Formats: sequence, C-alpha cells, structure tokens
Amino acid sequence: MDKIGFMRLWDVYSGLLTPTQREMTDLYFNLDLTLSEIAEQKGISRQAVSDCLAGCKRQLEEYEEKLHVLRLSDEYSLEVSFMMTDAARWAEKFAAAHPGCEAEIKELTDILERDYSAEAKAAEEKSRGEAWRYSRRYPKD
Repeated sequence: MDKIGFMRLWDVYSGLLTPTQREMTDLYFNLDLTLSEIAEQKGISRQAVSDCLAGCKRQLEEYEEKLHVLRLSDEYSLEVSFMMTDAARWAEKFAAAHPGCEAEIKELTDILERDYSAEAKAAEEKSRGEAWRYSRRYPKD
C-alpha cells in the first residue's frame, strides 16, 4: 500500500487505533519523521517503531475489509458524480429542445454547479450535536 492509500485509511479509521498507535502513525506519515527519529523521541528501538507501523497498517486494512467505509464512500462519490453529469447533459438537451425555458434551465444548472460544502458541514455539525445530546440523555450504563 502506498502512503496515500494508508493516509486515506488513517483518515477514516485512526479513531479505532490506540493513542500510541495514532501518535506513531501521525509522526511517521503526517510529520514525516523517520523511524530513527520516532524511536529516539519515544525511547524505543527502530524495530519497535517499524513493527508498530506494520501492525497499524494491517489493522487499518482489516477495518476496511470488514467495514468498507472507504469503499462505500468512494462508490457513493462516483454515483453522485455520474448523476450530476447525467443531469447536466439532460439540462443541455432540454434547453436545446425548449428554447423558451432558459430561466428554468439556468436555475437547474445553478443548482447542479453550486458548492454545497458549507451546508454539508453545518448539517454534519448539527448531527454530531444531536448525537451527543442523545448520548447524554440516554447513557449506556
């Protein structure tokens, strides 16, 4: 697995690693420290760092094999991309066949081209807040 592949898995599943595993992988992959630098900083051997990183890699790959979060996210992104492309093509054909509907086609095109990242972020933050309130209201104990 290349570094980018590992980082994509790390972004999704790092919360499932132990704090030590997260720290070592962060030092190695995000801060670009060498095995020797990490070993010196942590007071352990280079082999221990190497073993930890290899174990983390295996663990993250196993999480993806079982949970498929990254694969499903990639598939969903492609589905949305194909849907948006088809909708834009349809709008172009419709506009050519119905020249009197320019305003409606412009509105649809604006919707298809709009950046929804701010709305998505706000909805995600609201969802997290609601999940937190629910967990406080109904504790597991």
